[in-house]
Amino acid sequence: MSIRILNNGVLDTVQDAGREGYAHLGINPGGAMDVAAMKVANILVGNDPLSAVMEMHFPAAEILFEETAMLALAGADVAAYADGEEVPVLHPFVIRENTTLSFKKINRGARIYLAVKGGFALSKWLNSYSTNTKAKAGGYHGRQLRKNDRLFFKQQYKHEFSNAQCVSVLPWSANLAGLYTGNTIRFVPGEAFALLREASKTALATKPCTISRESDRMGFRLQAENLQLTEQKEMISAAVTRGTIQLLPSGQMIILMADHQTTGGYPVIGYVISADFPSLAQLQPGESFLLQQTDLQTAEAAMLKQQMNLQVLRDACELRASGSQEWNV
Repeated sequence: MSIRILNNGVLDTVQDAGREGYAHLGINPGGAMDVAAMKVANILVGNDPLSAVMEMHFPAAEILFEETAMLALAGADVAAYADGEEVPVLHPFVIRENTTLSFKKINRGARIYLAVKGGFALSKWLNSYSTNTKAKAGGYHGRQLRKNDRLFFKQQYKHEFSNAQCVSVLPWSANLAGLYTGNTIRFVPGEAFALLREASKTALATKPCTISRESDRMGFRLQAENLQLTEQKEMISAAVTRGTIQLLPSGQMIILMADHQTTGGYPVIGYVISADFPSLAQLQPGESFLLQQTDLQTAEAAMLKQQMNLQVLRDACELRASGSQEWNV
């Protein structure tokens, strides 16, 4: 009841929604970069939306399913194949034992999430399965997945294949309308926004930002027009969170992502709204986007709408699955 990594990808890790409540100890939350895609993959296979998944970047891992399993892929639009047979994203499907899943190309997006029905048999660290590579804890031995690593399933899955094919696609899927906003990322102003010069405010509102090649899970460094403050102030280190937009001494910005540090001392010019985290997480280095100022009321409404869309998807998948002949032991 396991999968084996035949060839590891660029950065394959186990992630869930993150490790909250330990920032006072200097332990960041981590978790999936695109939590919405993580939830969609889990919902499609009938898991709790917050169950641990594999987060992969392209080139992604080549994975041998040593046992039959039901799984789903969400996030980036990729060309995925099971022993040469193309399999869909945003659709649950059953893969036959001793079948290899591979990824040939990525059409759009940056991160792929793989969920298996029942989840992976792993141990929590500080109430989370997420991999913290700095602390070398959580996930799979606190590190990214490597060749010949095995991830075991919590439960066995039975399926009667009707022919010699290695894949059986189940008849329900996810519509991601309402979960992603494209290349416009909204933010609410931070403490230092009022200190920006008017020309810098105009540039921020009208000029695109490009994600630097130096970006990673800790933060997206941006390449944009240099921003300047009306006055330089000595900043006191304070708590930071995912989505914090910091202004660096160079005049460039960095947006803190899943593996961000717990405190920071750079001026904070804004906070990306949580509903737009998935869209931001699916942008690759070299891609550009616009930062659009908004307010707390809009941010809250967008978050509630996203949560409602996910709940509607969950209700629909549970209804479809209830009539399925699939079963677990």
